Amino acid sequence: MTLKRELFLAGAIVAGTAGFAHAEMAATAINDLTIHTGPGTQYPSVGVATRGSQTILDGCIQDSRWCRVDVNGVRGWVYAQYLQMDQGGDTVIVQDHRDDLGVPVVTYETTASVDAEPAPGDELLGPVGSVEAIDPPEMVTTYIETNPGRTVEIRGDVVVGAQVPGDVTFQEIPDYQYRYARINDRPVLVDPGSRRIVYVYQ
Repeated sequence: MTLKRELFLAGAIVAGTAGFAHAEMAATAINDLTIHTGPGTQYPSVGVATRGSQTILDGCIQDSRWCRVDVNGVRGWVYAQYLQMDQGGDTVIVQDHRDDLGVPVVTYETTASVDAEPAPGDELLGPVGSVEAIDPPEMVTTYIETNPGRTVEIRGDVVVGAQVPGDVTFQEIPDYQYRYARINDRPVLVDPGSRRIVYVYQ
């Protein structure tokens, strides 16, 4: 696991309904996962956990997509859609099964007045859904390297399963079922039917 460490912002107070006496909840990052110092993309990044990284889930804010996690001693906030857990032998997305999993409720308090969610009208990647993992052939990688295209700036973490907004145009790849786009300067492959990302190039 690769983890880039940065300093946390001071002044944040996190309170959990369950506290630290409860058993730790283990979750796995669906893809490369940006960890923020607060529950919102406008908060600075405190680190990046690579796809498959094991995290300790402290809890999630009620009626919000944001959860607090600990990755190798670095604590921060991530989208619940980007975490998965084991539920009776099945792998499920935390956001879709918070009540079933018994995820504790936590709160975030700070003296600054900051909106945790993007403002209306902001371009934002859609919530993460279930997609079939793919391993693109070499000819697709070569095509993308020789036809990089222009990048599109969209708010949100670029991860497998995230839905790309409808006004983003995809680039066709010869003799291949998936389409290509460059989002936030990261090449991705997209299912043109569901508009969900199926692969992110590192």
